[in-house]
Amino acid sequence: MCGITGRVSRTTTAVSIEAAVAQLMHRGPEEQGHWSSRACGAAIELGHARLRIIDLTPGGHQPMTRGNRTVVFNGEIYNFRELRRDLEGDGCIFSSSSDTEIIPLAYARWGIESISRLHGMFAFALWDGDNHELILARDRLGEKPLFYFFNGNSLVFGSEIKAVLALLPQTPEIDPEALNDYLTYLYIPYPKTIFRGIMQLPPATWMRVSVSPDGLKSETH
Repeated sequence: MCGITGRVSRTTTAVSIEAAVAQLMHRGPEEQGHWSSRACGAAIELGHARLRIIDLTPGGHQPMTRGNRTVVFNGEIYNFRELRRDLEGDGCIFSSSSDTEIIPLAYARWGIESISRLHGMFAFALWDGDNHELILARDRLGEKPLFYFFNGNSLVFGSEIKAVLALLPQTPEIDPEALNDYLTYLYIPYPKTIFRGIMQLPPATWMRVSVSPDGLKSETH
């Protein structure tokens, strides 16, 4: 189990990405990391709390950058060895034995279609520096959680709601409809959460947030 978090924002804030990573240290106590960049007037920040499982060396450190793509990943890709052989056959060069490295290299080769090639349990965020896009994706069964807040100027995401809250300027109000759902069904259906504006990315879903001088635009599939 690891923890991922991050934001893409056109507004300034005094809250550091490390504050969100700190909320996830129980998910990844062995190593923490963060990465930042800028594009079209927006700040892009990714954070990770790591629990080493497949690659125990520093080669598996996250956020992981390959070319112009940077990823933070929670989970396990069961078929990463098969995908690695396919990518190596296309000329890709790997520098670790981590299944994480599959994600940016596969995305560079196959684009958004690469997500359907991943078999496993996962939630990840990938910044595509070539196209100024952030991709959020979640596995088919929703084994790994992913929450986000998007208001047109900022996207904030995290493996847990408290990581999202750490990066918001103020705590959102309780969503009365979500509260009613919980009292009725004893759970809150996708995509809502107990907080107004904080959503769950549903299983088998990806979300793309494009950054341009005009602002942020999202699409979900």
